[in-house]
Amino acid sequence: MTPAAAPLPDAPLPDAPGGRGARIGLLTGGGDCPGLNAVIRAVVRRGLADGRYSFVGFLHGWAGVLENQAIELTRQSTAGILPRGGTILGTSRTNPYAGGSDGTAAVRRTLSDRGVDALIPIGGEDTLGVALRLHRDGIPIVGVPKTIDNDLGGTDVTFGFQTAVQIATDAIDRLHTTAESHNRVMVVEVMGRHAGWIATHAGLAGGADAILVPERPFDIDEVVAHLRRRHASGRSFSIVVVAEGAAPREGTMQTHEDTETDAFGHPRLGGIGVTLEGEIELRTGFESRVTILGHVQRGGTPVAFDRVLATRFGVAAMEAVARERFGTMVALSGTDIVGVELEEALREPKLLDPELYETAELFFG
Repeated sequence: MTPAAAPLPDAPLPDAPGGRGARIGLLTGGGDCPGLNAVIRAVVRRGLADGRYSFVGFLHGWAGVLENQAIELTRQSTAGILPRGGTILGTSRTNPYAGGSDGTAAVRRTLSDRGVDALIPIGGEDTLGVALRLHRDGIPIVGVPKTIDNDLGGTDVTFGFQTAVQIATDAIDRLHTTAESHNRVMVVEVMGRHAGWIATHAGLAGGADAILVPERPFDIDEVVAHLRRRHASGRSFSIVVVAEGAAPREGTMQTHEDTETDAFGHPRLGGIGVTLEGEIELRTGFESRVTILGHVQRGGTPVAFDRVLATRFGVAAMEAVARERFGTMVALSGTDIVGVELEEALREPKLLDPELYETAELFFG
């Protein structure tokens, strides 16, 4: 990793090529996420500090760029948005290259029409994958990583993750009391398509009795045997946390295959919790219930950690644009904000740390 913009926040930013202030475009793509508004606010505040930059926000992710729909971003229009969840720009999973479309040409037309010199897309692997392709075609890009799943490479943590974990932990805490009161097995389904970061962190923090993650295909017989041992030892209830992308080992359990996909070809997930609830009750006789947290994990105000991280990302992204460090993504490395190549960040997803899962396993049962 290479250090990102080094000057202190009050250091003047250089002018765009030709000695003029640049016009910067922003967009938020993919799923909404607590902290997006904090990034938007920070980019605008950092750029306006010298009075030589202006900002335009494209609406609904790449859809707004393709359709040339945008709003002016000013100090006034971004005031008061720091604690707000969601994104004032709206978002979508639009893919400019879907169906063989020439997304680069369409993006160039809109940027030219709006007088945009550089673009800051805020998103996950799909949004930044489009950004990388545009960068390779010569469009000035600096990315900001966003995913509550925390599975994006190149950065230690993504904003929104801590908020999602807190929401899931609060839910598990509440489910403990009703599980104990009714002697039930509670299955809690949380987000996590490729990685079990949310499931493991929330399960560990909430005292779950089993955690199922995408990185480790599970054997339903082993899960059932574990729950039976708990009950045999006098524990009358259990909490099972499962990531939406978790799957059984081949041949051990039937699951419903959903063929619906989004614009980037990803299957629509969700429902493993319902399957598990039925299988556990059928195989054990223990009364079971499922709670699918779903989009609750994305909603509401971001926790303090995510507000601070998102703000630091926004400031660093603006400084990277001003210094023409295009084709990069801002990232967290330890306690430092750094810049990494988009290509490197998107090379492979950041999967769950095996040691963290092994720590969680100590408390199963």
